[in-house]
Amino acid sequence: MKAVIPYKKASAKSRLSSVLSQEEREEFVEIMLNQVIDSVREAGIENIDILSPSMYGLENMTKARVLLDKSDLNEALNMYLGQAKEPTLIVMADLPLLSPKHIKAIISTKEDVCIVPGKGGGTNILFVKTPSSYRVKYYGSSFLTHCSIAVDAGQNIEIYDSFFGAMDIDEPDDLVELLIHGEGYAKKYISQKFRLDISRGRVRLSQI
Repeated sequence: MKAVIPYKKASAKSRLSSVLSQEEREEFVEIMLNQVIDSVREAGIENIDILSPSMYGLENMTKARVLLDKSDLNEALNMYLGQAKEPTLIVMADLPLLSPKHIKAIISTKEDVCIVPGKGGGTNILFVKTPSSYRVKYYGSSFLTHCSIAVDAGQNIEIYDSFFGAMDIDEPDDLVELLIHGEGYAKKYISQKFRLDISRGRVRLSQI
């Protein structure tokens, strides 16, 4: 079994630019990546690849193997899957609420494919038992697309319904969920810059 984590550090997370500088966003995505790697490893997956268009931010990476591919996300992942000879977990790098417990449940599926939907119709995690017979198509409503791809290939699907698995960090409001529910390096980093404001009904983000 192996895991692959698509990752890009340069100018990352532009939708957080209203609350974090470019330098802070790049620091933050690196912290989230390392937290995801640790969760994958603690779940029992030792063979971990990072798929990236650049070595930027990965020069000293020792926790996982770095594979460089300047192709777009779908092309790079499909080439990776086409060469894979064992069950493969595709997990996004911006899931700091994801725990080893969630990963163990996902890879324990009895079905051919396990899909973890993200917010807004996206796909945060895919576990594919026969990766060479599966193709990904991210962007847009990728969750529905990935379900259709599996059905068309005659593969059974499990949908893993998880708030923590669905919570990718893209928008300032997502940082609220990280401060409420998170643990580890990513929450610590954001806690040094923001606090929760509960003075006006719905919980909001407030700078320290």
